[in-house]
Amino acid sequence: METIKLTIDNLQVEVPKGTNLVEAAAGAGIKIPTLCYMNLHELNYTNNPGVCRICVVEVEGRKNLAPACKTVCTEGMVVRTHTPRVINARQTVLELILSNHPNECLTCPKNGYCTLQNLARDLGIREAKYTGEVTKPLMDMSLSIERNMDKCIMCRRCETACNQMQTVGALAVTHRGFASVLGTAFNEPLQTTQCVNCGQCVAVCPTGALSENNNIREVFRAIGDPKKTVVVQTAPAVRVGLGQDFGFSGRSVTGKMVTALRQLGFDYVFDTDFAADLTIMEEGTELLQRLGAYLSGDKEVKLPLMTSCCPGWVSFMEKHYPELRDNLSTAKSPQQMFGAVAKNYFAAKMGIDRRNLVVVSVMPCVAKKSEAARPEFGCDGDQDVNLSITTRELARMIRFANMNFKELEESDFDRPLGESTGAGVIFGATGGVIEAAVRTAYEVYTKKPLGRLDFTELRGMEGIRSATVDMDGTPVRIGIAHGLAHARQLAEEVLAGRSPYHAIEIMACPGGCIGGGGQPYHLGNIDVLKERTASLYAEDRDKPLRKSHENPYIQSLYSEYLGQPCGKLAHELLHTHYYDRKPTVDTTPANLKK
Repeated sequence: METIKLTIDNLQVEVPKGTNLVEAAAGAGIKIPTLCYMNLHELNYTNNPGVCRICVVEVEGRKNLAPACKTVCTEGMVVRTHTPRVINARQTVLELILSNHPNECLTCPKNGYCTLQNLARDLGIREAKYTGEVTKPLMDMSLSIERNMDKCIMCRRCETACNQMQTVGALAVTHRGFASVLGTAFNEPLQTTQCVNCGQCVAVCPTGALSENNNIREVFRAIGDPKKTVVVQTAPAVRVGLGQDFGFSGRSVTGKMVTALRQLGFDYVFDTDFAADLTIMEEGTELLQRLGAYLSGDKEVKLPLMTSCCPGWVSFMEKHYPELRDNLSTAKSPQQMFGAVAKNYFAAKMGIDRRNLVVVSVMPCVAKKSEAARPEFGCDGDQDVNLSITTRELARMIRFANMNFKELEESDFDRPLGESTGAGVIFGATGGVIEAAVRTAYEVYTKKPLGRLDFTELRGMEGIRSATVDMDGTPVRIGIAHGLAHARQLAEEVLAGRSPYHAIEIMACPGGCIGGGGQPYHLGNIDVLKERTASLYAEDRDKPLRKSHENPYIQSLYSEYLGQPCGKLAHELLHTHYYDRKPTVDTTPANLKK
């Protein structure tokens, strides 16, 4: 590989040819501030419009200041990143940006996590020197996402995430000059566009322009209602994300999280991992049924079977590929299976009217909010999951309660809906759902114990992966994708009849749920995602039981209530159907440019 030698702040630096100054400086431990630039090479996309000019530096021999994100390193280049001239320019640029930004940091959902706010602090900006015309407020709220466009700084990160990483095409810049705005085609509400509520736009937004639809107030109101019994479930990825806000970045904080939830006032603290084990029983059985029919010569059976745990992916299918909705597993997601079991089984067991049982879920995902609101996931207007909050919202609630999270004792989930296996834990990582399914499907199909539990060939961070699992002489071909751009590739293969797979696992977010749109902000730091993944697999290894069908509470649920996996009652409570939700007019920006 050809390399370039240069000097940055009196340090000798050697970088691969083609490296820009932001990355070259970062490799030498020198931070050049950025707003619009975001490097996610490992996820195969970069946001680099070069519009904010916060990253300007001095380059010897060049009269004007150079934008570091747009300046490629050359041999012998001498760069200074923090001279008085550079600092003055950055301050001026930031003051101009702030002149068109609302002064409401105290009430902003990104307060404390806002890149713009942090830059103002670091550059010593204490007042807005410039006044002039300001952007007119534009508010839009879907079930999952809130858009507040007067806080938008036109960094275009959300546009890149939506169009490149997810290929959804719901957001793009329209108009020109000062009138330009980052929005939807024809200024349609997000809810009526191709948006799938994956939340990756929220995850990368450096300001409060995009945030989750906040449900904290409703949760506290339910907890404070003496007539209500409030139960909470926590998704697998939450336990390895929550700690980031309390000094445990990437580490599992399961026990402390359970204690915190009890101290917040929840009556029962359960684990969505229990429902993940239940999902494996249903989805794994469905896979074996479809495979059995296919191997018996049934040409009408829909293969490959596609996982249905991720609501962003399900919405993507309904809006972009409704022709393939019969390939989706009919099994509900773990969030919704838990809600159905809590409202119908647990409520009856405890003698509680289902309408007086409030089910709250803590999810790494903003799409879970819209999933919980789907009318088919309820009974007579009472939703199976009443409220869904993100990992970030839980962190805020813990702060509101003035807890010293680091010093909390560890405690266990309540039973019966809090007991899970290692298979349920790994649901939070890309490849984890299908690995959990294989552990159970293999033993159910072959009637033999697995020789190994760790299917490492199903793991990794590559956007698309494939593996063949030998089920005692029957080869089962598996495809895995994370990020909707990669999902689109596999969906196109299925649509064209060229898919080689029997089963496909897809998660909408990078890395799976650990990189969900509701997790603490990682801003493209791939190392944080890897740490979260490693923590999930470590927790799996430490579990006494690691196969879903061995969970004694799952066995009891079937024996005393549900009957058989995919049986009549199980199908009624734990399965669903899908719709063609494709807009009648394609309003994606990409279509309008044709």
